[in-house]
Amino acid sequence: MAIRTYEENGKKLYEVYVNGFNSRGIRIQRKRCGVETLRKAEQIEFELKRELAVLKEERVPYRFGEWFNVCMKRMRLEFMPSTIAGYETQVVKWVHPHWQNTDLSTITKAEVYDLIFHKCAEINTPITRLNLLKRLKRLFQMAIEEGVLDRNPCTGIKIRVAEAVQEVLTVAEVDIFLRGAKLAHHRFYPVWATALMTGMRSGELYALKWTDIDFDGRTISVSRAWNSKCGFTPTKTRRSRIVPISDDFISFLRERKLKEGAESEFVLPRLKEWEDGEQARVTREFCVGLGITSVKFHDLRATFITSLLARGESLARVMSIVGHSELKTTNGYLRKAGVDVQGGTDKLGYKLPEGTGAKILSLVKNES
Repeated sequence: MAIRTYEENGKKLYEVYVNGFNSRGIRIQRKRCGVETLRKAEQIEFELKRELAVLKEERVPYRFGEWFNVCMKRMRLEFMPSTIAGYETQVVKWVHPHWQNTDLSTITKAEVYDLIFHKCAEINTPITRLNLLKRLKRLFQMAIEEGVLDRNPCTGIKIRVAEAVQEVLTVAEVDIFLRGAKLAHHRFYPVWATALMTGMRSGELYALKWTDIDFDGRTISVSRAWNSKCGFTPTKTRRSRIVPISDDFISFLRERKLKEGAESEFVLPRLKEWEDGEQARVTREFCVGLGITSVKFHDLRATFITSLLARGESLARVMSIVGHSELKTTNGYLRKAGVDVQGGTDKLGYKLPEGTGAKILSLVKNES
């Protein structure tokens, strides 16, 4: 900030100069020359300082890329690192090339549609498009919650995705699967057995410690998970839960603890294929070799859930055991188990004809 004097054509004049930063942190400079009196120069300096103060406090519309950075900073306080990585990977790859410097408030529903279906034409699966749309919708919703926007341009856009077919093992196949793994001394047998007896997620199984097991209370405390990107973290829902232990499984755990020794920290073996995310492939290949339904590792959890539901366990109790945060998730497995439709055709008003012992007539023409 300065007022300086200079001469021009033999006349004394004043120059006023002020500088500062606007709300984006960009340096702003203002200068007025040719002011005839000091009093006038001081008045101009006052007005220019007011102008800069307004610019500093002014609410400048966000560019999409700027708002995305704000959202990521806030979401890191609430969400898992893997969730943040998913946002950063998708948005930076598909959205930033088109919208990074676009005024957030000018993005319309038509532009969202054009981005999803045309500008990102290289996205070749409906589920990837749907995930991108969900992430964009969340970013715009955060802008509404903060008063930055008054509408969500993603509202009303729908992407139809066929329901994924999730395979499960039948009771007979579970018996074949576990017996085969045990007889073969398969390295994954303890992992598969624990998955099928508890319904725990892969990362929760990997993080399971002996201190999490209450042999007297016959329960497992599930409070952490593991993944190759972030290491040990809270569970997927960030909530702890208790899983009850059945009679035969507690015997399995006692035998395993005896075998592993007192110094063992983790319940299950540290397998490289598991750490590298290859457990689904290993599981499928073993099922194919046994001639049973080819399931992925996560399908063992689905097998656990559908088996309990099919045998009359309540929806609420199964939801609590497996750690679902929403009832609709568990309800999907109820449909898979067929529990909600069992007996639904018993009230038909007609039946197939009963056997009468009549002879079957030949309809072949006699050529003689």
